[in-house]
Amino acid sequence: MNPRRAATIYNVLSLQLYDSKEILMPEVIPEKYRDLFQKRAFASLATLMPDGRPQVTPVWCDFDGEHVIFNSAKGRQKDKNVRRDPRVAMAVIDPDNPYRHMEIRGRVVEITEDGASAHIDKMAKKYLGADKYPYSQPGEVRVLYKIKPEHATVMG
Repeated sequence: MNPRRAATIYNVLSLQLYDSKEILMPEVIPEKYRDLFQKRAFASLATLMPDGRPQVTPVWCDFDGEHVIFNSAKGRQKDKNVRRDPRVAMAVIDPDNPYRHMEIRGRVVEITEDGASAHIDKMAKKYLGADKYPYSQPGEVRVLYKIKPEHATVMG
């Protein structure tokens, strides 16, 4: 390290860089970006494989005012990954303007089958316009995952 250049340390709640904004607690999901959860915005969910490599998959997402919620089937790779390591990241891109997006980092704090079937039907209505989720497989167990956001970066 060059002794004439001291490291810059930032201790701020928000940092403006290149028209993006880093958001830390307390309001992790800014009000201005919560509309993304009302739109048919797909999210890219990143989980960690057993060897630490990232695994990314598209998911439908929802927000209950406190938690970001996604739904999957028990036994899928993302299900195995978050049960082993709850740390996740998610990118949500505005379908009306791909230059407007939000990245969220946090932990899965709840995994439950309770209400998961009704929730996937709600998501099917939002994303497909269908009253019932049409891709259920025989014997499939639906699971809800609630992410407690710890960090968000927004742009646009």
